[in-house]
Amino acid sequence: MADLGVRRMSTEVPLRKRRIAPAIAGWWLRIGITLLGVVIAGGLSTSMAVSSPTPPIPGRTGPFTHVTNHNEANQRSDNQASARAGTSLTAGPLPTPTPTTTPPVQRGAAYVTNDGSDTVSVIDTTTNTVIATIPVGDRPLGVAVSPDGTRAYVTNEGSNTVSVIDTTTNTVIATIPVGDRPQHVAVSPDGARAYITNGASEPFSGTVSVIDTTTNTVIATIPAGGSPHGVAVTPDGTRAYVTNGFSDPFSGTVLVIDTTTNTVTDTIPLDASPQDVAVSPDGTRAYITSSLGSVSVIDTTTNTVIATIPAGGNTHGVAVTPDGTRAYVADGPFRAVRLIDTTTNTVTGTVHVGMGPIGVAITPDGTRAYVTVSGGVQVIDTTTNTVIATIPVGRSSFGVAIATT
Repeated sequence: MADLGVRRMSTEVPLRKRRIAPAIAGWWLRIGITLLGVVIAGGLSTSMAVSSPTPPIPGRTGPFTHVTNHNEANQRSDNQASARAGTSLTAGPLPTPTPTTTPPVQRGAAYVTNDGSDTVSVIDTTTNTVIATIPVGDRPLGVAVSPDGTRAYVTNEGSNTVSVIDTTTNTVIATIPVGDRPQHVAVSPDGARAYITNGASEPFSGTVSVIDTTTNTVIATIPAGGSPHGVAVTPDGTRAYVTNGFSDPFSGTVLVIDTTTNTVTDTIPLDASPQDVAVSPDGTRAYITSSLGSVSVIDTTTNTVIATIPAGGNTHGVAVTPDGTRAYVADGPFRAVRLIDTTTNTVTGTVHVGMGPIGVAITPDGTRAYVTVSGGVQVIDTTTNTVIATIPVGRSSFGVAIATT
């Protein structure tokens, strides 16, 4: 943003020094001069203003000016002069200043997993700076933040655990053993459960671990077959959608889990190996990325694929804006983020980013998208759909999640 020039106006009213001889005459003369100065100053300043710089408003950049009304300043001078002269002046009402308010920033911190550093970077999304680096388990991949913003859950693929982070102190307060090769994590809307996909080393032995977030223990393990990867919970908390890939890149499934019984109630076939999943804010659609570069759209009422959108070479992370109008999809081979119009189910734009974009998360106010790229995080302004910041983090950044409070 270019600096804004500020013109300053200054008005000086010369004051005439007078020498006073006799004490009594001087006393009356001072009263007369004071009253005369009040009248002159009031007449000269009715249409004048002076600008003086004020500190920047938080959340905004660039110089700002505050206009001081000379009527107010002269009124204060008049009152002081009247007090010294022992007289009383009646002034009209001061103009009511127009209040200015800064909308509250509704972004929260971003938590980024660094697969190659075994750490989680915490980004202040107001300043786009790293404010903490948290050691976790071996090869952290997925991350999700609880709805109240107090906890972050991190899957550690190399150590088969989930690290629980207290977001107030940004420290690990619990480490939970889960299944083999945990991938992604999603937290239920009420914050009571966390769902972990376990990719598994053996073919067709994948599972989903269900964690009670009060006790930080696994209370259920759901057989998932194949190699489960992405997971998302519907806004009403009744179902979890899990992507399930196979060795064949031209096939895969999405499992639908009933969160009350913790059982698979439906299996949706796909024509590509699925990767990540996001559910729309109204819960009516699920968006599935794939290794073939397409995005499948599922109607969650019928659990059927209603559209397949060509979106690039190898789509991975996906996030839907809070208003549900757009989906942002990471396309690794083309170093791009694709913009999908959720009404027409078409790609309407492309934002070029760094190498190997994987994870995508959108701020609660919908104004920013955070994308993990090789060794960093890039910030997209969702109004202009341009990259406005690049933030260095740890090695091989992978997942990203943003606290809503």
